[in-house]
Amino acid sequence: MRGPKPTTPIALTRAQRTILERWERERQGPYDRVRRARILLMAATGSSNDAIGRTVDLGANAVRLWRSRWHQAQGALAAAAPDDLEEIMNEILADAPRSGAPSTFSPEQIAQLIAIACEDPEESQRPVSHWTPRELAAEVILRGVVKTISARHVGRFLK
Repeated sequence: MRGPKPTTPIALTRAQRTILERWERERQGPYDRVRRARILLMAATGSSNDAIGRTVDLGANAVRLWRSRWHQAQGALAAAAPDDLEEIMNEILADAPRSGAPSTFSPEQIAQLIAIACEDPEESQRPVSHWTPRELAAEVILRGVVKTISARHVGRFLK
């Protein structure tokens, strides 16, 4: 049968609604959280995913995702202490971790690489007047900052 897909009903407690309304009115803060708060408030009024999506400039699938995440978190929301409710709601509306490989270099290693780049290369007995990515890569490997790094990667860090 064709037609709009049924939507998952959203029920909000007074405390949840108060927090979402405050987030929706925020002028400073994460825009995604403002948009997601608006989605949930509209969903609680019974609006369809398509209507919500048109209002917040998202597709119906994105609206469905946030409605579903809220619905799945009902157990955690019901068990939350009043003092912890806002933090739990913030976690529910936060972005999921992105996929991909973990970073190869730590922030400390990157900071050390940049510090070396700020040094005079002649102090390191390098026969250059200015650091090149290749020379800098060789120097950070020589000093034991990293085991291996390409000149191209050094260039990306310095960009």
